[in-house]
Amino acid sequence: MKRIYILITIAVLLCAMLVLCAAGCKTSKPGQAQSPPVASAPPQTSSSAAAQSSSAPPPALPPVAPAVDPGPVRATFEDPYYDARYEYSEGLAGVGLDDKWGFIDEDRNEVIPLIYEYVDDFIGGLAIIRLDGKIGVIDKAGEVIIQPAYDGFYHFHEGVAWVKLNGKWGTIDDKGSEIIPPKYESLKSFSEGLLAVMYDGKWGYIDRNDNMIIQPKYQDADEFQDGLAGVMLNWKWGFVDRDGNEVVTPKYDGYREFSDVYREGLATIILDGKWGLLNKAGKEVVAPKYDAMRNFSEGLVWVKLDDKCGFLDKDGREVVPPTYDKANDFSGGRAWVELNGKGGYIDTEGNVVVPLS
Repeated sequence: MKRIYILITIAVLLCAMLVLCAAGCKTSKPGQAQSPPVASAPPQTSSSAAAQSSSAPPPALPPVAPAVDPGPVRATFEDPYYDARYEYSEGLAGVGLDDKWGFIDEDRNEVIPLIYEYVDDFIGGLAIIRLDGKIGVIDKAGEVIIQPAYDGFYHFHEGVAWVKLNGKWGTIDDKGSEIIPPKYESLKSFSEGLLAVMYDGKWGYIDRNDNMIIQPKYQDADEFQDGLAGVMLNWKWGFVDRDGNEVVTPKYDGYREFSDVYREGLATIILDGKWGLLNKAGKEVVAPKYDAMRNFSEGLVWVKLDDKCGFLDKDGREVVPPTYDKANDFSGGRAWVELNGKGGYIDTEGNVVVPLS
């Protein structure tokens, strides 16, 4: 019997050793290369989020600029030879070994040597790389298209890339030629031929040749849409046209941009915590008086007033006066409504088509 106990004990110890060994095989390699940060889209100050009214002005807006790093950690894959590997993009995959990065093809041939501190995916035949702390661009043959000289870089779009040098932003073309010198604290995106830029802490607009079309005087400036752009002055929002004329004097606490899809070509405006609608001529279709407002659905917009729900059309007419306790958006010509704990359906004219019960 004693011998049996000894054999059982040995067997248990052997099993435990096997489990520990298996677990050890799944651990990361010592000194495994960390994936460098991904080039992220340019963050932008957004007026579209509903602004809340306040007796004190909001805090000063920070300078905003297109950013390449730091960004979110890249998704990588285990590899039998390299410390880390990216997904394939345009037939090549970034690989890292001993904190150096390059590219392999789909046959695992090392087509671009591992000499870089960071590589990004190929987009349109070009990839961002970092060498000696500076950012440049290579092509799929490994040829350096833009020498590593920049502190920040955002990928090419329509042949133009945003670059950062000595804390300032500008643009270059896909040959590396300077279009807009790096002299702005922040840039947004071109829209309708104009680019919002921050200069000496104020926002204005330039054209593609770096001509200042709208002088920098605003605390924030959004992109143009259908000839109008939202601008902030003295903590209030208004709209300018492409010539810099203030079509709507800045007086609103916030807005949601003009949209043919979500708002029937109108903009949502917010003043003193109340919501309204504005057309592209700068006229208030609905004065700010509602407590809440959603997007349009099937030609009608949900509103709330004094804790009751209803619907307006694009002309501001109360098709369904705010009388219901709850209401969903329209779908298939009907909307679910509730009143005094009973629910049913109405149509887009406000008629009850399924009695509340």
